[in-house]
Amino acid sequence: MKHTITRTRFCIPLMFASASLAVAAPAGWWTFEKESKEIAHDQAGGVTDTIEGEFKQCAGVVGSALKLDGYTTCIVRAAAKAPVLKGDFSVDAWLAFGAYPWNWCPVLTQADGQSAGYSLAAGPRGEVRLQVAVGGKMQEIVSDDWVIGLHQWVHVAGVYQQGKGMRLYVNGKPAKSVGSTGKPDFAPKADLRIGMNYEAGKPSHIHREHGTRPAWYSLDGIIDEVRLSAAALTDAEVAAQVKAAGTPGKPDLQKRVLPTGPKGATGFGAFYTQLKYYDEWDALWPVGPDTDVVVGFDDSDVRVVFWRGSRYSPAWVTGKGQWMADQSVEAWGNGADDKEGCFEHMQDALCRYSHVRIIESTPARVVVHWRYAPVSSRDHLWRTNPKTGRACWVDEYYTIYPDRTGIRKVMWKTGTLGRPRQFQESLPFTSPGQLRSDVVHQQFVSVGNLAGETKQMSYIEGKPDRNAPKPDKLVFQQYNFKSADKPFIVFETGNRMNGVRNFPMGPKGMDIPGSCNHWPVGQARCDGRTVQAPDRPTHFAGFPISSPPVHEADGRSWWNGIYGMKDLTMEQIRQLALGFNRPAVLKLEGAGFSGGGFDRGQRAYTLTRNAAGAALKCAIHASTQSPVRNLALTIKGWGADAASLSINGKKVESGSTFKSGHVRRMGSTDLVVWIKLDTDQPVSLELK
Repeated sequence: MKHTITRTRFCIPLMFASASLAVAAPAGWWTFEKESKEIAHDQAGGVTDTIEGEFKQCAGVVGSALKLDGYTTCIVRAAAKAPVLKGDFSVDAWLAFGAYPWNWCPVLTQADGQSAGYSLAAGPRGEVRLQVAVGGKMQEIVSDDWVIGLHQWVHVAGVYQQGKGMRLYVNGKPAKSVGSTGKPDFAPKADLRIGMNYEAGKPSHIHREHGTRPAWYSLDGIIDEVRLSAAALTDAEVAAQVKAAGTPGKPDLQKRVLPTGPKGATGFGAFYTQLKYYDEWDALWPVGPDTDVVVGFDDSDVRVVFWRGSRYSPAWVTGKGQWMADQSVEAWGNGADDKEGCFEHMQDALCRYSHVRIIESTPARVVVHWRYAPVSSRDHLWRTNPKTGRACWVDEYYTIYPDRTGIRKVMWKTGTLGRPRQFQESLPFTSPGQLRSDVVHQQFVSVGNLAGETKQMSYIEGKPDRNAPKPDKLVFQQYNFKSADKPFIVFETGNRMNGVRNFPMGPKGMDIPGSCNHWPVGQARCDGRTVQAPDRPTHFAGFPISSPPVHEADGRSWWNGIYGMKDLTMEQIRQLALGFNRPAVLKLEGAGFSGGGFDRGQRAYTLTRNAAGAALKCAIHASTQSPVRNLALTIKGWGADAASLSINGKKVESGSTFKSGHVRRMGSTDLVVWIKLDTDQPVSLELK
């Protein structure tokens, strides 16, 4: 039976085609005009369906539409109430994606495995696919990649016609066709579903099957005007449906930018906050207002961000939104024992084992503690003791100073980590829509040693340098960000730096989003997925990888490194490295204090005040081989007294060049002092 059906925006849902074209009445028609809590309405069948998970109504192509969250949303129709199909049929819908699905995900399906039923689905590379079971086996037709754009309305349709085959349409135009014969094998005992698969599935393009577990996901975006017709629509009828909708407006999708908090300089300090990404992702987290930590600075909009989206792994971020993160402690099995993939913080998508807290926040310095357990995609911890149930846990302390430098001290209980293991891997991020070329230059990193020898690493055409020559004893690196402020790392002598070579760019050069997008932000239980599109946050590069020297004492193991983000030359970074590895000797002058050794784990000289009211007098014996590039002191037992500073007999006012703060501990109140001081000559200090 043919009907001429019309419909106008915000009125009774009656439009199916243009007023002059007769089209078969739909067997199912979800217009999303009257949706209520957990209920979707089929306007054609007069049936109400269950909406599982989180969703919102928003403006659609015609009237209202349904926004799916990409993780939990699914519309379910019980099999007994599903439309009955007997032969030819058509499925179509309007879509607007915020991101492509992790793998094939149905727009509408009623199927029983690969032996019966049908499915119109969207793919991880912006494809459309129609599957129909014929003769007990699924046949399919797949469009070209990227026919579905992001953040725009796209109409997709699939048609099956006995004796002729399958056809796909995008925005009313034929996209692909294939011949097929036979009557479809429908699946009347299967529930009908919109927006989600029947079972949890693995993402596409994964690196290791054993390192990835199935997870639930749905379409990530907006869906409108989903129709199922018990007839094979013609080219003209599909085109008429698109034309009848008019010109769609801009879909109601938030721009997704990795969050750093309010713009501009925040003042120096560490702040608890709740960083907002986009509504649907934020809604996954049952957390309170103080879930994340941001460290800001007085003179810059650079941030250090400890955010749930990176599993609290800290990232140094420029004011332009260029992120530099780093690998956590990572471990994995050997040979036949490698059954679970990587054990690392990246796998802790729910932050079950990853936590962050502020230890200190004074005008002189910030200390943030990040604690985590390396975990696999199966939610197993690394090297769990079968008798105690305890596993390897890692404590990372970040001691950050007002000059946008900080110390990363990575600690664990000696004997719990074992081997194989990896400590460090430089990993810039891209936000959705951002490309590698937006973050780094083609010559993307420089490395150097204490002797002043340097080397640049580049993305090149052709094959990589497998055994590229490099200077020996490399201890520092700087990533060449497209920003005045560039991230750098300084290690202790004895560091081993690997992967110091050029890398191939690939056919698209620098204009790719990144390498992997299972981390950050992604919630899939996956230890590696190759990026397909600039739709999700990614990390990339990964080189050089350093193995710093490990220290052991009192049952603990640790390594230290300076991290920062500033406008520095390689020579200036070398000066930092010299002062870190060959610190100037501090000599006490007078009584009342003890100590004075240099603690690389704080990048500070540590002293104890033994007599109340005593003034600290000391000399810092800086030299060209032991330069001072800003100075920090911690004085245990100083008390609540304020502090005044003189350098070489001249008083230094408290402010941008001299900052102090008190830290209350059990049994003492300590003083922390930071001094802006660049010198390779001996200096005298008096603190009273």
